[in-house]
Amino acid sequence: MKRLIALISLLISLNTLAQNSAIGSVIIEIGKENVYKANLNEGIFLNDLSWAWSSQNACFTEVQKAKFTGKHVFFTGIIPAHSITSIEVIPVDKNANFSVYAYQINLNEDFLVPDLPHCITCEADFKWDYRKRNRHQNHIRKIGDFTAIDYSYRLVIGVTGADGLDQGEFYIKIKTKAYR
Repeated sequence: MKRLIALISLLISLNTLAQNSAIGSVIIEIGKENVYKANLNEGIFLNDLSWAWSSQNACFTEVQKAKFTGKHVFFTGIIPAHSITSIEVIPVDKNANFSVYAYQINLNEDFLVPDLPHCITCEADFKWDYRKRNRHQNHIRKIGDFTAIDYSYRLVIGVTGADGLDQGEFYIKIKTKAYR
């Protein structure tokens, strides 16, 4: 009975999130790699980015906010228990300056930025301001290791452009492997 109630709650939450036209559903399966194609022009501008540097979320710093000022396209899915999920965003135009962030929340929560009071974890990747020793960055943005050990969690992914970028096709690749 508890599983049925949890499943109904999950479906209602997903339906609530999916009603926003800027949010797409993604399938996250252990041992699978799923790829989706989208365009920033399908997204929305966010006037408030302060949720990102809130100590309750700690996604990226205020100093980096210009890298997240374009249109935001959202995706949501459920990370299965006993798994680790990683995300790649691959712009079709290799010169386009894209950024990505994702946050993990409980299944019964349906927070969507900028209304994100807290999250379990949040990660972001964006174009570096300078080279890092012994590391190279290309146009692909990567974040990962969203871990669900004993329980499933909701994952919300935001793909955006830097410096007000409002259009550009991209692929989002979601890989999930078993934990352990």
